[in-house]
Amino acid sequence: ADLRAVPLSVEASPATATADRLAVLTERGATRLSLGVQSFVDSEARAAVRPQRRADVEAALGRIRDTTIPVLNIDLIYGIDGQTERTWLASLDAALAWRPEELYLYPLYVRPLTGLGRHQGDTGTDPEWDAQRLRLYRAGRDHLLARGYVQQSMRMFRRADAPPQGADDYACQTDGMIGLGCGARSYTSTLHYSFDYAVGMQKIRGIIDDYVTTTDFAHAEVGYDVDGHEARRRHLLQSLLQAEGLSVADYRARFGSSPDDDFGTELDRLAGRGWLTDAAGESLVLTPEGLAHSDAVGPELFSPEVRSAMAAYERK
Repeated sequence: ADLRAVPLSVEASPATATADRLAVLTERGATRLSLGVQSFVDSEARAAVRPQRRADVEAALGRIRDTTIPVLNIDLIYGIDGQTERTWLASLDAALAWRPEELYLYPLYVRPLTGLGRHQGDTGTDPEWDAQRLRLYRAGRDHLLARGYVQQSMRMFRRADAPPQGADDYACQTDGMIGLGCGARSYTSTLHYSFDYAVGMQKIRGIIDDYVTTTDFAHAEVGYDVDGHEARRRHLLQSLLQAEGLSVADYRARFGSSPDDDFGTELDRLAGRGWLTDAAGESLVLTPEGLAHSDAVGPELFSPEVRSAMAAYERK
């Protein structure tokens, strides 16, 4: 493949966005760089187990803006211990000062077996924390919408005057993706695959050791076969989670049936909650409240087979 003819996005942290690495990415035609800032408030970064100083973050952003990489994305997290609406908006304003083409706003999740999970316990079942995250999400969303950003999904906001996306930009519903690296996921039309996944440090080290010694990348050992029914679910889910929603005509052209034929019960349930609208029979679009609950919409559309696989998974 001509690597300059396909989108090339790279994830970086402030510590890894060094001048020499950025020079390599620029030379290789990187089209997007995503920087994991999480918070511009030092104490919040530490609470989120991101031990970085704001001065280092700002320096990294300066180095990135000195390149010709056309799209800068900044990742921020809301729901961090000790975070308030005031500090959350201050982080947003600090990010906006760099006029990033994209901003991703992620809710903090506390995963089992992580250091944060051991420290905070099972915070994910705390209704007050859930309500706080939802308040911060809405505050962040409204802040960005008022400052010239367009919401493209629950998490993603794009600057309205950023260079327009072309027809060859990546579309998760229809395009494949090759993820490079030990923790990366890849997609073809019929397969979702990756290297093994773990959270515990001993298991992680073992996976990295296996990756480093791998010489044959021609086959996948950890993956899921996406058959016709799962492909329908995946297309529906990935389309609904975009702000523009699902084109019924595109779905019918791809699968020969309508979303209502295949998933009427699930769609009726979402509509009954006020999360989904049917725009004149032409598209299915999440309401603002539906977008806010995207992380509940996704699991609603998992198949029984996937639910069973998830239940049987042994955490490592």
